[in-house]
Amino acid sequence: MKIKINNKLKYLFIAAPILFATSCKKDFLTTAPDTSLPIEDAFANPDRILSQVNGIYAGVKNGQFYGGRYLIYNDIRGEDFIVNKPNGVTGLDTWRFNVTSGTNEVVNLWGNVYAAINRANLVIEGVNANASILTPALSRQYIAEAKVLRALSYYSLLQLYAKPYITDAGASLGVPLRLKGERDLTGNDLKRSTVAEVYTQILKDLNEAEPDLALTLTATRASRNTAIALKTRVYLSMGDLPSVITEANKIVSATAPFVAATGSPLRLEANITTVFGGAYTGNATATESALSFPMADLDAPGTQNQLAFYYNVSPNQAGGNEEFFLNPTGILANAAFATASTDARKGLTATSGVNTYLTKFKRPSPYTDYVPVIRYAEVLLNLAEATVVTDPTRSIALLNAVRQRSSPGFVFPATALLPANLKNTILAERRIELLGEGFRSPDVMRLGLGFAAKSGSQGTAPAIPFNTAGYVWPISSVEVQNNRLIVQN
Repeated sequence: MKIKINNKLKYLFIAAPILFATSCKKDFLTTAPDTSLPIEDAFANPDRILSQVNGIYAGVKNGQFYGGRYLIYNDIRGEDFIVNKPNGVTGLDTWRFNVTSGTNEVVNLWGNVYAAINRANLVIEGVNANASILTPALSRQYIAEAKVLRALSYYSLLQLYAKPYITDAGASLGVPLRLKGERDLTGNDLKRSTVAEVYTQILKDLNEAEPDLALTLTATRASRNTAIALKTRVYLSMGDLPSVITEANKIVSATAPFVAATGSPLRLEANITTVFGGAYTGNATATESALSFPMADLDAPGTQNQLAFYYNVSPNQAGGNEEFFLNPTGILANAAFATASTDARKGLTATSGVNTYLTKFKRPSPYTDYVPVIRYAEVLLNLAEATVVTDPTRSIALLNAVRQRSSPGFVFPATALLPANLKNTILAERRIELLGEGFRSPDVMRLGLGFAAKSGSQGTAPAIPFNTAGYVWPISSVEVQNNRLIVQN
């Protein structure tokens, strides 16, 4: 989809800078720049170049994309959430698998993701063209950050608008690969690349970015370990378990306690309440976050996009809006979770009326919890799943590290750790640990599963078998109208 820079197509918009907590580095505590600059001036000095880099993060963390909606759509498509307030504006059609190419969420997410991709493309080109203004290392770092965010954006598109890689080793239609900054309408027509081609580009970006990223950096920006952690997710989605292990071994020690030996000192926090206890702040001063997107009162996700708005309870109208509650027959009913009375993650839920709600995200309006992109817990579970067959001892140790962080002393039943059951035990732990963080729909799809039927007092959603109608979203109607080479599935 063509991104229009402005009516004259010759100015580059600069997003307002991302506001960071006081613990973050000073270089991101900048004052707001002009909202637009002539394209020839946008990369004229180091401060303006940094503003452009900030603008990519602002685009990806937009409330209509990774700042809220992308995570929400992926979770409410799964079986763990039930609609409480059937509102088309807040995802009802996504929950009940009733979207069309013109549905707001289909159109808005597509447009916002490609806007973020275009920002990344423009920065890559702009920094390359003005590299002499920066030190060589900083020039490479900025380009690498842009590539990580572009990779995350393309990965996100594949999870909703394309069939999973497992379908046919990626031969299905994916999305258009736009890799050049768009300043006019000349490149509007572009066909869909295959799923495999898009994954190839994602991995190319991450592999090229890895050596050029800063070794350590605040958790609200991509560092070297961010790219590595994201690769474990990408390879898991492709079913390439040996590559998951290769990448994870770079940042996960051979034995417990599991830590990253180089780069950002990733490890599990000792208690889940350190991560989500008062409000999720992205561990800007801690170590579990490989990447989080910051929010602030003047830099919030926007109306009806926010995680706490959708999921949290609303005591005295100060909390969430209770849009979706936890399915009592979903992961809440998992035996290993339901019977573990000491599991601290149960403290991340609350009851309102007869329903149980997710309270991971707690800050009231304007809902400024940081948005988790990659946590070390995910990396450990990715590696645990990848080593089920080749190294079950390590797989169990990784599983226990995540479980016993929240439920010290918990011992899985011996049957749960048998070779035939271990993978399912890890997948259940994944649903518990990553609940509400946008993983359920991608996991269902990469595993070749169908979506289960759901029902509640406010509506029902049908079962959607693997790769049947409704399993993936259609391409946005706006793209279809403006791109003569695009086709639907």
